[in-house]
Amino acid sequence: MSTDSAGTSTAAGQGGQDGQTADDDQLLVLTAVLLTPAQFPSVLGDDYPEACAGLGLEPYAAGYGLVLGQDGQGARWTAVTEDVSLVACAIAAWDCGMEFDLSPGEDGVVAALPGWPLALAVAAPGVPAPHDPAPEDGGPAVLTPPPAAQWGPAQRRLGADEIALQWAVWREQVEGEVTFVDPGARPHAGVRRALAEARGYVAEPPPPGRVRSSFADGEARTLRVDGPGWSMVARTDDIAFVLLDEQPGEILPVGRGPELPGLLKALEALAARPA
Repeated sequence: MSTDSAGTSTAAGQGGQDGQTADDDQLLVLTAVLLTPAQFPSVLGDDYPEACAGLGLEPYAAGYGLVLGQDGQGARWTAVTEDVSLVACAIAAWDCGMEFDLSPGEDGVVAALPGWPLALAVAAPGVPAPHDPAPEDGGPAVLTPPPAAQWGPAQRRLGADEIALQWAVWREQVEGEVTFVDPGARPHAGVRRALAEARGYVAEPPPPGRVRSSFADGEARTLRVDGPGWSMVARTDDIAFVLLDEQPGEILPVGRGPELPGLLKALEALAARPA
């Protein structure tokens, strides 16, 4: 088992180990991710409905599981299953270093999409190197991950994900260099816009997945909040970081002051949480 660039646990070669020869139509599972209002690959969109729309799926509240693998010819495929519990169990097992043979039943698979929406650094053994399948007339477009060298909404959201995963590392780097956002501090215009839109979510809840909450140390929570052109990651007991489309690669820290704690508490109250 290894971890790919998107932070997902991978089970390289599931279904194709020990020199077995795979059928052309057999999916050799490499990794899986959840696609639910509380957990979805941020690379796909600012919220759950947008992420689903990019894959041609209806944004059902129960969500989906995305199973990424290769067929017997090495072509990349993404199987979409409604069996969210099965995918969640597989991910939990892989995270613990355990084996789990993820084989979604055909009855639960709602779509087989060509390509992968995420960049993976692993490949199935015993088959040709990963490559996109030939496009089919009238079929869905081949899924591809966003280019790593180009800054845009997907890279902005991935950057926020990385900060959430490595909070302590990023927090240490800004100690004593925090930009406070309270009256009189003349905050960055883009940060001010992002915070204003985040406050708007409290008055009028945004689409599912725009605000997500996950575990942090102690009794704190980690918040991931997105909007048009901006992403924010924050801990409810600490500061926040904002990333903007118009400022490639820049990470803008936001100090607590008297206003941020209340905003984070209100956002936490309406956030989607993993089951």
